[in-house]
Order: sequence, then structure tokens, then C-alpha cells
Amino acid sequence: MAARAYWQGQIRLALVSIPVEIYPATKSGAAISFRQIHEPSGKPINYEKVVQGIGPVDHDDIVKGYEVSKGNFVLLEDDEIEAVKIESRKTLELVQFVDQHEIDVFYFEKPYYVVPADDLADEAFVVLREALRKTRKIALGQLSVRGREQLVSLRPCGKGIVLETLRYADEVKKAQSYFDEIPDEKPSEDLLDLATTLIDKKSAPFEPAEFHDRYIDALKGLIEKKTRAKGKKILEDVEEPTSRGSNVIDLMAALKRSVGSGGGAASENPAAKKAPAKKAAAKKDAPAKEPAKKAPAKKPAAKKTAEAPPARSRKRA
Repeated sequence: MAARAYWQGQIRLALVSIPVEIYPATKSGAAISFRQIHEPSGKPINYEKVVQGIGPVDHDDIVKGYEVSKGNFVLLEDDEIEAVKIESRKTLELVQFVDQHEIDVFYFEKPYYVVPADDLADEAFVVLREALRKTRKIALGQLSVRGREQLVSLRPCGKGIVLETLRYADEVKKAQSYFDEIPDEKPSEDLLDLATTLIDKKSAPFEPAEFHDRYIDALKGLIEKKTRAKGKKILEDVEEPTSRGSNVIDLMAALKRSVGSGGGAASENPAAKKAPAKKAAAKKDAPAKEPAKKAPAKKPAAKKTAEAPPARSRKRA
């Protein structure tokens, strides 16, 4: 468990108070940050705070400002800003409960683990956890941390509870402006069946460890090579995915090939590729089978039976 809690206080539900501690559930990934370097000297570049037409300024002369119109700012002193900060209360009051499906995914921001602060809090904590699980509800409240009030949700997670900070309504862009131009029509049943079959074939339990940031891995490899090469320039050859055919595709044919090949390229599974071809040939060539039957085929049939025994004897040998 992390040495320092993000928040310590109590969850309050009516007259029940539960002492808890909250810890970050995530950590910064393997992101690689770069510094700007002065190449001739190899030293990092620093930045000076300057005013246009004046030049560098002293730190004591800098105040915060909010731009109310272009080029016009309201200046605010630090003590003025501190005066309106919300006091970091030590109580998270649960004010509402909603069904799990009612909150859209883009409202969720960051998860935290919630644990009982001590042994005395265990019983009440477990009751809250199991009540949320039984009712399939999410608890909502507002948490005051570092002068900011955050909307949060609580839901059961294993033996504990997960708190997630939520975005406020004015922080979320409306989807309509992005989705309005998408046609509101249903696909054909054949296409839908093929797509759902493909999804079923590629369905599997989620294993986060199976996924990696390939760009970060490649950057780490490049840095290691560059270090061993003592600064020598290294250019990696990256294979770009090649375009297969025209941009205008036959969706039905593409889905059939994908389903037949287990979700991959059609050429990866020749056996699966042959099956649809035989069915198509059977439909198209059905009228042409009658002339083929009328043609004299007895002599070739006799040859095949005569040639069959040697072939068997070779297999046995």
C-alpha cells in the first residue's frame, strides 16, 4: 500500500460515519519525456520569463491574471485566491445513489482505492460495500481536496471500494455535434450476423498485461542503441501496413474472409478461404452441370480406377 494517502476522512451515510483512507489506483505510465538541449554544448535549455517590449522580469513582479477579453486581464493576488478556496472537509457525504449504467463513460476521470482507516471501521465499510453490490448502485458525493470540490462516485471492487472522480457537465462536450452526420440506418441482417460472428471469434477475457505501448518500447530500444553507439545516428526501419486493394471495399466479402480466417487476413488460413469459394462455385455453375454430364466421361473414369492401385501401393511403401 502507498505510504501516503491521497485523502483521509470519513464517508457519511445519514448518521453512519466510516473512517477511510483513499489511495491513487493508477500511476504514471512509462512515458518518456525529452528536454531541449543546446547541441554545441550539450547543456539543457532553460527558460526566462519575459514581457514583450520589456524583457526579463523579477519573480516578485508576477501576479495571476484572468483574461476577460482579448488583451484585458483581471489581476488577482494569491491571498484573494486563497480566500475563496473551499475548506478541505474531512467528510465525504453520500447524497445520491444511481444505477451503474446511468453514468456515461466519459464522465469518469480517475480511480482511487478506498480502504477502512482502522479495524473499528471494517464492519460499517463491509456493510456499505455489500449494500452497493446487492442493489447494483453507485454512490455519489462531493469531495473537497486542495481547495477544489470534486464530484465522485463509489462502487464495490473485490473486497474494497473504488472511488472515481467525475467530470462536471460543463467539462464534457456534447456528442451530438460529432455524431449528427452519421447515418441513422440499420445494417442488413447478413452483414450484422457476420460481424457478430467475427466478434465472438475474437472475444477473450481482458488481460491488461498483454497490451503494451509499442511506441514507448521502441523509444526505449532506440535510446539503448543510441547509448551503446555513443551518439551515432540510428534510423529504425518501420514497416508500414500496406494497403490491400482499393479503398472502396466489398464489406460482405471482407467480413466473410475475416470470419473464415479466424479474424485475420484471408491468406493466413487457406482452408477457410476455400470453403466460401466452393459454395460460390456451386451456386454459379449449377446450370452448367447438365452439359458436363452429357459429355462422354466413361473412359477417363476407367483410367482413374486403373491408376488407383499403384497410388495406394506407393503410400504403403
